[in-house]
Amino acid sequence: MSGTGADFIAAKLRQAGCTHAFGMPGGEVLALMGALEEAGIAFQLVKHENAGGFMGEGVWHAQARAGREAPAVLLATLGPGVANAVNVVANALQDRVPLVFLTGCVDAGEAETYTHQVFDHGALLRPVVKASFRAAPGALGAMMDKAILTALEGQPGPVHVDVPIGVAEDACGERLASLPPRVSPRDLLPTGPSLEAARALLARAERPIAIAGVDAVNEDAGAAIAAFCRAHNVPLITSYKAKGLLDEADPLALGGAGLSPRADAHLLPLLAASDCILLLGYDPIEMRINWRNPWPADAPVVEIAASPRRHGMHAVRHLLPCGVAPALAALGEGLAPRATWPGGEIAAARAALAGQFAPEPSGWGPAAVFHTLRDVLPAETVATADSGAHRILVSQVWRAGFPRAMLQSSALCTMACALPLGIGHAIAEPERPVVVFVGDAGLEMGLGELATLRDLGLPVLVCVLVDESLALIELKQRASQRPNVGVDFAGTDFPALARALGGHGVWVDDAETLAREAQAALSRDTYTLLACRIGRRAYDGKF
Repeated sequence: MSGTGADFIAAKLRQAGCTHAFGMPGGEVLALMGALEEAGIAFQLVKHENAGGFMGEGVWHAQARAGREAPAVLLATLGPGVANAVNVVANALQDRVPLVFLTGCVDAGEAETYTHQVFDHGALLRPVVKASFRAAPGALGAMMDKAILTALEGQPGPVHVDVPIGVAEDACGERLASLPPRVSPRDLLPTGPSLEAARALLARAERPIAIAGVDAVNEDAGAAIAAFCRAHNVPLITSYKAKGLLDEADPLALGGAGLSPRADAHLLPLLAASDCILLLGYDPIEMRINWRNPWPADAPVVEIAASPRRHGMHAVRHLLPCGVAPALAALGEGLAPRATWPGGEIAAARAALAGQFAPEPSGWGPAAVFHTLRDVLPAETVATADSGAHRILVSQVWRAGFPRAMLQSSALCTMACALPLGIGHAIAEPERPVVVFVGDAGLEMGLGELATLRDLGLPVLVCVLVDESLALIELKQRASQRPNVGVDFAGTDFPALARALGGHGVWVDDAETLAREAQAALSRDTYTLLACRIGRRAYDGKF
């Protein structure tokens, strides 16, 4: 193809299915920005590179649910632009998000005598990316093929591409060839003695149970998991990121787990009683300390994992190194339907969990907020949740009816992710309602993206839980009998701020007002910010 190096890089990304890119401009990436637009990849200006990466992830989730797999694209200029993005790149690595991170840099010869804003981008990023490349003339095709495939293959993750100004702006004579075929976990079939041993274990099990995680989501294995669980009466626990692989209204669905000790108190005894534990694309990077060695080393555990597990978090008896869907088809083949858990333990656990996370008896509090919005908003709504006390509770309360229905940073657990995740998803799928759950501290950390939301004209609903405290950290301070230091802060007039930034904002102090305002938000042509005043220490005893 004729054009510049930037044109070639953009063409490869468009060839891979990329439709959106996010970032902040700088002189070193102007050629790349223009090339992305010319290639049909819409560039969206953000207020911070960190938010841009999360918007890219939101787009990826929406497109992947629709069957279109293409990496997210983040663009940053050299120096401070690269440094600003480290958080979201680390998130992409831990949360298994395919991300191509394009950065601008000065040419090698210039870097020897010019030092302003210049440092080794690759050295900074190497611990938190799957690979780091530096674009070179004559090898852009090979580099971009490797970058795109590396981002998508195995457990997805971030790949860094550093593009010198000269490479981006100079002519490129390379031919645009097709992307090489990639191996998908869905193509890896189970075979051998481990499969037969696992089939025998499942066939005689009276109390089977399954745990599904982020790899099952990335393999689009929701339909296979739901069909298998229903056909063989296998109850399902998921990580928070895997909520909705089985509709959580299903009697076999036990909801999400990973952060709530109160939920663990009902779920871990089921694992102890089980005679066949199936791990379906389950990566314990999403889980906290209670899920380290949750069963004995000789427990009857079958793990289905296409990517090697080196975490050391638990032991397994049988390993099937393949895709989740083909493994479940092989496990269930010829297995006659039968009743399981004859003691009614699963129904009892579901009832106990529902009671544990019920709305407050007073009628108002964080649980009432989440229940009210779940009841009012359409079933197809996608929710995003920021890190903090509210995330643990909303992840237990929010009923997900389909995969990728609830988006969050579940492995890195970083703040200021929910708003840009919601924006990105709404960009890619504007017809689907989106609600963002965020604490007041998390919203203040990324307030600038309300302006991005305004500029895009997206009717996203932003629910901010106002308690004027870093509630989760304050809880930990009290639990360890430490003094209250650095966790409380003065209040912000969020509704006034929303109005100043082109949205609709309102204070909310009761469930009736919340329901009414949420319903009204669905018909607005701008975003709605609902500032729910819950008061300090509102999460005590909640999770």
